[in-house]
Order: sequence, then C-alpha cells, then structure tokens
Amino acid sequence: VNFGCYLKPRINSVTLGRQEVKMVDKTVPKDIKKMSFEDALHELEKIVGGLEQGAGKLDEAISAYERGTLLRQHCEAKLREARERVETINVSTDGSVSAEPAEIE
Repeated sequence: VNFGCYLKPRINSVTLGRQEVKMVDKTVPKDIKKMSFEDALHELEKIVGGLEQGAGKLDEAISAYERGTLLRQHCEAKLREARERVETINVSTDGSVSAEPAEIE
C-alpha cells in the first residue's frame, strides 16, 4: 500500500540555537480527519505492530511511518478537543452553579 499520495508537505524552518533546521509539515489528509479517535488509534497500533515486526520493504515502512505520524497528530488533536470540552462545575455558597473549562494537564 502506498501512503505517499496522502502527504502534502510544506517546508517550514525553525532556529535551534544558531542553526536553522528545515521541517516538513504534513497536513493531515481528509480520510484521517474523518476518523474517530478510536479508529485512528487502532490503525496506528497496526502500523506500529507492522514496523516492529520489520516485515516489508523499506519504502513501505517509510510510508507506513509517515501515515502513522499523521494518525498520531490526529489522535493528539482529538484529545486536545476533548480536553477543551471538559468543564468543571462549580457550586457557590449561595447555591448558584457555573461551569468553566477544566485545567487538565
């Protein structure tokens, strides 16, 4: 399976100390964006398992690793979204109730 067609690289640069490092930013493709957290995590686990076994050709392993990176980014984004949606419910001394974003680390 060739996952290379899913990648749309953009090159950015970051300065680390005195050295400029070029970084490739890979936009998460639409098929991954549509996935639930659980589906993306399941596919990521399958990719990691395959890479750990070392089966397949180098090009296939690189493509799988790149797709795995995109799946990881998607899972992290889903977790961030969930974290932002969680609220802390506060009850004041007069009995009024309010909700505010929870501080989760």
